[in-house]
Amino acid sequence: MASSSTLTSKSFLGSSRIDTASLSSDHLRKLSISSVQISFRSRLPKKLQINAAGSTFGNNFRVTTFGESHGGGVGCIIDGCPPRIPLSESDMQFDLDRRRPGQSRITTPRKETDTCKISSGVSEGLTTGTPIHVFVPNTDQRGFDYNEMSVAYRPSHADATYDMKYGVRSVQGGGRSSARETIGRVAAGAVAKKILKLYAGTEVLAYVSQVHKVVLPEGVVDHDSFSLDQIESNIVRCPDPEYAEKMIAAIDAVRVKGDSVGGVVTCIVRNAPRGLGSPVFDKLEAELAKAAMSLPATKGFEFGSGFAGTFLSGSEHNDEFYTNEHGKIRTRTNRSGGIQGGISNGEIINLRIAFKPTSTIGRKQHTVTRDKKETELIARGRHDPCVVPRAVPMVEAMVALVLMDQLMAQYSQSYLFPINSDLQEPLAIPRLEAAKASV
Repeated sequence: MASSSTLTSKSFLGSSRIDTASLSSDHLRKLSISSVQISFRSRLPKKLQINAAGSTFGNNFRVTTFGESHGGGVGCIIDGCPPRIPLSESDMQFDLDRRRPGQSRITTPRKETDTCKISSGVSEGLTTGTPIHVFVPNTDQRGFDYNEMSVAYRPSHADATYDMKYGVRSVQGGGRSSARETIGRVAAGAVAKKILKLYAGTEVLAYVSQVHKVVLPEGVVDHDSFSLDQIESNIVRCPDPEYAEKMIAAIDAVRVKGDSVGGVVTCIVRNAPRGLGSPVFDKLEAELAKAAMSLPATKGFEFGSGFAGTFLSGSEHNDEFYTNEHGKIRTRTNRSGGIQGGISNGEIINLRIAFKPTSTIGRKQHTVTRDKKETELIARGRHDPCVVPRAVPMVEAMVALVLMDQLMAQYSQSYLFPINSDLQEPLAIPRLEAAKASV
């Protein structure tokens, strides 16, 4: 820790101050210790400094998002990405296309291609280890849709609280509270997913498990074998065709009325490395909860048995251990959700995130103006009647960012020196040929 020191004289019994600048080093050594005061002015330790902006996520794999819904564009800066990873815009574009607006009748009709451009951190198709800058231009802004909302607050939206916090806000599109902010997250998450897949064969998959009152029964989707193709086989992103049709019908029913509904996104992680997460404050589930709950419109988080586990006894809830045919310690059940003591145990990580109904709706609602007068508002603009179909890649991205950050932390702390091979599994290092493979 850097510090600076000053040498000042201290008047003693009314004597005059001594000009130490004019004294030689010999004179200074002869001064009485009682007449000399050495003070140290230390800079505040970095770990105690406050980052109040709230637009950066992660410690080792750090992502900062920028931009607003109706500004020039949005994007992210990825800092800490390992070097020599094959990367291009196409690696990000697939997930950005899954997130983009206007992709079906049950999403916002705003038309954006969300085409990304990498402008730094990649050279000749490989990451350089320096910050990666990703930019996506906004091309279909309609700021006049927000004229009424510049005066009146949308119920349950961030309009009022942004004014309460900052005293000013970006009215058009909701500014940073818009879901367009998540473009940067999804782009960075695609990079994290690629590295996790190359490094450990880790897969992060999310799907819609509930829309309003249509709930996909537990066990219908086989978490060991379902695929991305099944998720993407319909516009609501539910891997079960029968329930997908019911969910689509539920969204259509409110869409034509100018209303909205919420839902639940389930996310699973297959082949997660063991040992990710830290005890006490940085438990893996705590990091995942923070990441998931930072997404717009989220209202709840649970993993493993979740709240349902409270209905079980300890003997019913415990996941018993056994040793499989490869000599690995496994659990016969997975009510822990792949995490025990805040640390991943190698089983499938599963979590569920609840999303509220979209707050911007075309129905008349009571509200107040910025000058505190009661009024009525019918919001205009183009908004999702249900956010969960487009939230699927957002959830995957945030989960992948947590795992990537934790993987780098685990490697630097627990694998810097030779491991205890009786208890720990080595983290495989991908071969160059494997790294060139398309993900």
